[in-house]
Amino acid sequence: MEVVVSEAWGLPDESVWGKSRGLDPGLAPYPLVRHLLDASAMALHLWDAFLSENQRLRIAEGMGFAGESERARAVVGLCAGLHDIGKVSGFQFCSRHGASGLSQGLAKDRVRLTGERFGHDVAGLQVTQEVLKALGLVAGGEVRAATRMAEVIGGHHGRFHRVEDGFSTFLGDEVWAGQRAAHAGVVHAALGRPHVPEVFSAAAAVLVCGVVILADWLVSQEDYLRGRQRALEPSLAGHFERSRQDAAGLLEGAGLARVRLGRKGFGEAYGIAGEPNPLQRSVMGELRGAVGEGLRGGILVVTAAPGDGKSETALEAERVLSEVFGTQGYAFLLPTMATSDQMHSRIAGTLSRQAGRGGGLTLVHSMAWLNSAYADEGLEAQPVLTCDGDELVRGRGRVEADMRPQRWLRGAKRPLLAQFAVGTIDQALMAVLPVRHNALRMLALSGKTFIVDEAHAYDPYMQTLLGRLLTWLGAYGVPVVLLSATLPGWVSDRLVKEYLQGCGHKMRNRKGARSAEPTLSGRTFPVPYPGWLYVDGASARSTAISEQRRDEQASARSMELAVQVEPVSREAGVRVRQRQDVIEQLLEPVGSGEGGTALVVCNTVADAQATYLRLRDRFDRRAHHEGGTVQLLHARFPADVREARTLDVTAGLGRSGPRPVRRIVVATQVVEQSLDLDADIVISDLAPMSLLLQRAGRCWRHQQHWTRNGYPDGRGRPAWADAPRLVVLDPIAGTGRVPVQWGEVYSEHLLSTTSRTLSSLTSGTIAIPGQVQELVEAVHADSAEFQWETPGSREEKAWTAHKGKETAERSMAGLRAVPRPSVVAELRNLHHLPGEEDEWELSTRLGADSARVLCMYAHPDGRITLDPEGAHPLPEVADGQGKLPTALVRAVMRRTLPVRADWLTGGDAANMAPPGAWADHPLLGDLRVLRHPLHAGIPQAVAFRDHTLRLDADLGLVRNERDTRRQGAAAGRSMR
Repeated sequence: MEVVVSEAWGLPDESVWGKSRGLDPGLAPYPLVRHLLDASAMALHLWDAFLSENQRLRIAEGMGFAGESERARAVVGLCAGLHDIGKVSGFQFCSRHGASGLSQGLAKDRVRLTGERFGHDVAGLQVTQEVLKALGLVAGGEVRAATRMAEVIGGHHGRFHRVEDGFSTFLGDEVWAGQRAAHAGVVHAALGRPHVPEVFSAAAAVLVCGVVILADWLVSQEDYLRGRQRALEPSLAGHFERSRQDAAGLLEGAGLARVRLGRKGFGEAYGIAGEPNPLQRSVMGELRGAVGEGLRGGILVVTAAPGDGKSETALEAERVLSEVFGTQGYAFLLPTMATSDQMHSRIAGTLSRQAGRGGGLTLVHSMAWLNSAYADEGLEAQPVLTCDGDELVRGRGRVEADMRPQRWLRGAKRPLLAQFAVGTIDQALMAVLPVRHNALRMLALSGKTFIVDEAHAYDPYMQTLLGRLLTWLGAYGVPVVLLSATLPGWVSDRLVKEYLQGCGHKMRNRKGARSAEPTLSGRTFPVPYPGWLYVDGASARSTAISEQRRDEQASARSMELAVQVEPVSREAGVRVRQRQDVIEQLLEPVGSGEGGTALVVCNTVADAQATYLRLRDRFDRRAHHEGGTVQLLHARFPADVREARTLDVTAGLGRSGPRPVRRIVVATQVVEQSLDLDADIVISDLAPMSLLLQRAGRCWRHQQHWTRNGYPDGRGRPAWADAPRLVVLDPIAGTGRVPVQWGEVYSEHLLSTTSRTLSSLTSGTIAIPGQVQELVEAVHADSAEFQWETPGSREEKAWTAHKGKETAERSMAGLRAVPRPSVVAELRNLHHLPGEEDEWELSTRLGADSARVLCMYAHPDGRITLDPEGAHPLPEVADGQGKLPTALVRAVMRRTLPVRADWLTGGDAANMAPPGAWADHPLLGDLRVLRHPLHAGIPQAVAFRDHTLRLDADLGLVRNERDTRRQGAAAGRSMR
C-alpha cells in the first residue's frame, strides 16, 4: 500500500482520533485513520473467510459486478474503511482527552463545532458523497450508488437514517473537509483505488452494512486496541499490513471462524443404528436431481408424522443444498427454548462426529448461554469500543450503547453469527422487524441453509413475519427447508409463494400490464404426506418425492392410533365426570398396577401443577426431585431446574432407556414439539387438531425401532398397553363450553371444530400417517366461510372471533415488518417505526411481552440470598475492575425464569429492582426481583394487585388469585 499525498488535501492528521475512552489514558488516543484501515482490512478478511460463496455472489450481483467478485470485495472494504468518516467533525470534541491532543489547526474550532451535537454515524451519512466526489469517484450514474454507500456508512451503528439539514456547523469548514478527504484517500489507496459501482441494490447494501458492523466490532475490542495503541507501526502501509495479518485471529477469537465438515455416512454421522428410512433415502437419492443447476436458491417442504426422522432428513437435504448453492453451515430453528435446547444436544453430537469440537455450534435464544453446554471462559465479556453513544451525556444511554456489541460478540446474540446455529425462530424473525442491527441478522442468516422445524407451530402473526423473512431469503438465493408433521396445505402454499416472490416471481400482474407473464396467484404447491416438495427459486418448478418412496415411508411408519374421547367437567354437580377423577382412573394401571409410562399434557401451567399434586398424592408421596413416580415439567421453573427436569424426563421416556418401571409425566405444551419422548399412553386436554396430533406423536414413538432392535433393558410394554392410545379430555363434549381457566390459550372455534371432528371418527382410531393431513385440513383449512346451523349461535360467534383475531394478527405483523426487498427505495425504510432493539425483542410473538424474574429470599437478620437456606449469597463485584465474574453471572441467571410482564404490575417497583451493583450489567440489569420474605424458614408469597407469586421447589412459580373484595372488607372493618 502506498500513502497518497495530494496537493488538494495532504496527509491525514493523526491527531484526529478514532478511539479514546477505554484506552490507556497515558498514551495518545488511537488515530482515526488507523482504525479505518483496521476495519477495512477486517472487511476484506470477512469477505474471504466469513461470507459464503452465495453471499459474495449476491453482493456482487447487487453492485452490477456479476462475475467480478474482486471489484465487489474492494467496495465492501471501502465502505468499512469509511464507516467512521463522520468522526472528522465536532465529534472530536466529545472527549476531553481526545480533544486535548488535536493539532492547533483543528483544536481552534472547538467552540464553533460544538454548538450542536449529532451522532458520528449520521454525520458519516451526510459527508460520504462529498468525500467520494473529492476522490473523483462520483459522476453520472454513480451518484445513486454513492447515496447507497452513504446509507451503509450511516447505518454502521445498526440503524439507518435519513439525510438531514443543518449539519454545516458540526462538520466544519474546508480544513475539516480536507481531512475527511485525506483519511478517505489513504483507505482508497490501500484498496487499490476501487471504483464506485453504478448500481447498488438495497438487498446487497443490507449485507454490506452487516459486514461493516461486524468488521468495526472485531477491530474495536478493547484488548486488541490497547495492544495496537502501545505499539503503532511507523507507517500507515505497515499498519495496514499488520491489520490484515491480525484479522484471522480476531475472527477465530470471536468463535466465528468457519470449518469444513468431514462428511460421514448416515449412521455414523447421526449416531443411529441401522439404515436411513425411505423418507431420508429419497432426499439422499432424489433431491440432487430436483435441485438441478441451482441458479437462485430453492425451498424444500418436508412433511411426515412425529418421530419419522425429519431432523435427520433436513440435515441430509442441507448437504445437498449447501453444496449446490454455496452456503456455509445452517440455522436450525424451532418454536421454543426447550425444543432448541434438546435439538442443540442432538446436533452437537452430529457435528462433533463430522468436524471435531471446532464446529462452531451455538444456541440462539434469549437465554441460550445459560445452557450447561457452554463453558464459562467462552462467556467472558470483552468491551468493544465503538464510540456509539460517545456524543451522549454520560448515563444509561451510553451504557446501553456500550452493551450492544458485547451482546453480539460475547453475549446472547453471538450464536446467530456462528456457522452452525440452533435456537428459537424469534431471533431470526427479528431480521424483518425494524430493530437495531436487523442488517446484521440478515447477514448472519443469508450465509446459511435456513431450516425451520415445527413450521405448523406459529400463529398468524409469526407466520406473516416468517413469510416476509422467506421473501428476503429468496432474494438472497438462500436454500430453505421447512419441516412439519401437521402443516395445513394453505400455510405451506403461502410460505412457498412468499419465498418465490423474493426470487423475483410475481404474485399477479399489474392491472393494465401489456405482458401476461405467468404469475403465482393461479398456482398451488401441494406437498405430499408423508414426503417432500422442492420448488426451484429461479424457475418456480416443483418436484415431489417419488411415489415409491412415499408409499414405502407410509408403510414403514403405519400405525393405528386408538382415540378415546372422555367428556369431562371441572364443575361439581354435573352429570359428566370430573377431569381429575378421569385422569386418576386412567392411570391406575401405571401408578398402582403393572406399571408403564404415561404422559399427561395440560393446556395451562396451573392445570399441570394441580394435576401433578393430585397424582403425586395418589400414587407416590415423593416429589419429582426426590425421584418420585410422578414428574412435572413446564416453562415456569428456574432455568437450571427446567434444564435438569427436561433431561430427566427425556432420559426416562427416550429411545435408549433405561425405562423406569412406572413413570407419569405431567407437562404443558413444552412436550409437544421436538422432544424425543415415548409413552405407553398419552392423555391430553382438548387442543386444536394439529397440536393433538403432535401430542399423540409421543405415544409409541419408538415402537418400530424397538421391534427391530429390542426394547431397552429387554422389558417390553405392559400388558394393558396393547395398542397406542390417545385419551382426549373434552370439556366441550362434557359441558358445551371451554373452561374459563384456559383463557385465550386456544381459539374456541378450533377447539369446537376439533371436538366435532373427533366425535365423527367412526372407527375410534386414526390411521398414522394416512389420515393425518385429512384431519389437519378438516380443522385448520383456510375456509372463507363457516357453515353454522343456527345464525347467532355460539359456534358462529366463535368462528367470527377466530377469523377476526387471525386477520388482526396478520395485519399487525404486516404493519410492523420491514418492506419486501423489491420495494425498499431507501434503507431507512427498514427502520420505519421508532424504538430500539430491546423494545421489539419480544414482538415476534404478539402479546407475549415477558420479563425475566429472579427469586431472592429475605432472611429475618436482613440477609438477601439466592436460596431459602441461605447458602448462596448475592454475587458482588470482586475483581477490582467493577466486573462480576462470568461464573457468578451464570449462577444468577440460571436461577431466573420468564413470566408475563403484566403479572408484575401493581408491585413495588423499587423492591423489584435488581441490586444497584448490577444495574449496568447487560443481563443482570434487566432483571426483575421477587423478594420472598422468610417466616420460620418458609418462603412467603409476594403480593401484587390481584394475585400473589411464589416459587415452590416442586411446583415452580405458583400464581394464586387474591380475594380483593374480602381484603377490602377487612380493611374497612379495621378502619371502623
